[in-house]
Amino acid sequence: MARMTMAMLARELGVSKNTVSLALRHDPQIPAATRERVQAAARRCGYTPDPVISHLMAALRVSRTARTVHTIALLNANRDRDAFRSHPTIPVYVAGCQRRANSQGYATDTFWLHDPGLDGPRLNRILAARGIRGVIVAGMMEENRLPARFAATWARHACVVTGVRTHEPTLSFCCVDHHALVLQAVEHAVALGYRRPGLVIDQRIDRLVEGRFSSGMLIGQQELPPGDRVPPFYDVAEARDDPGRFLAWCDRERPDVIFTLYNVVRRWLEAHGRRVPHDIGLIQLERRSGDSDWASMDQHNDRVGEAAVDMLISLLQSNELGVPAYARATLIGASWVPGRTVRQRTA
Repeated sequence: MARMTMAMLARELGVSKNTVSLALRHDPQIPAATRERVQAAARRCGYTPDPVISHLMAALRVSRTARTVHTIALLNANRDRDAFRSHPTIPVYVAGCQRRANSQGYATDTFWLHDPGLDGPRLNRILAARGIRGVIVAGMMEENRLPARFAATWARHACVVTGVRTHEPTLSFCCVDHHALVLQAVEHAVALGYRRPGLVIDQRIDRLVEGRFSSGMLIGQQELPPGDRVPPFYDVAEARDDPGRFLAWCDRERPDVIFTLYNVVRRWLEAHGRRVPHDIGLIQLERRSGDSDWASMDQHNDRVGEAAVDMLISLLQSNELGVPAYARATLIGASWVPGRTVRQRTA
């Protein structure tokens, strides 16, 4: 049986091939009733697009679109107006976004979501004036709920979030695979001979990523004897004022290696005579430029930014605007970076 083509589908419906093409891509230029009729007929007739032709047409659309829709908005969702420049990790996400956008023919404009003079309608007017249809949200380090006053922006644009999964609304997002990251760190620590790994993480941060740090530790510890499964230390904020809380946990639980996001843990240990790595190992779960001697996990936040741009361009090409019914997720793998804060331990 001959394969149903777009031309055959157009003849059966009495419309042009261009109408069929646009309708199958959910283009708003085509009335909703016509789009539904074309899509229903395509399902009924078993029409599927030719993947080679679809790829070529997508490339042509990118080439044409780059001359008109050539800018992506980067929305700074951090409380700090200067976070895109001064935060320890956020600029890495931004650099990845800008690098990938530029390589694909897009420029970037930045906006601060906590600007008291900015809300959804005003931002939408600015974006419309500049021909911007796609936005990337970066810098959410304390919360995963977007400001309600920008509901109109999420409804009208293709949107991708970096770093976390948002709620109310849940938008498509790209982030490191926090769960797998900790599992990898446990595997490397065990390979070095450590047997009582412990996690030191602010519970607020763990909740921000929906418990994926602690869940990775929990699963990683399943390969250890029950007596060597150290419970996490969550009271990081309190320990900044009273390090004794952390040291009491160390004395009680006796971890031989600690996974953390905070360099201050090393100062707490060394100030009280615990030598790193001779007495206890340390593994940083998010490598930063100043952590050159730490054993760490590189989260590749620049690659997260690049993936966010790739996802956004895909949404723009398929004209998928607004809050998605089913948000997409892209998880980026981390990699192990050896360092002097751990050592090979003998049995």
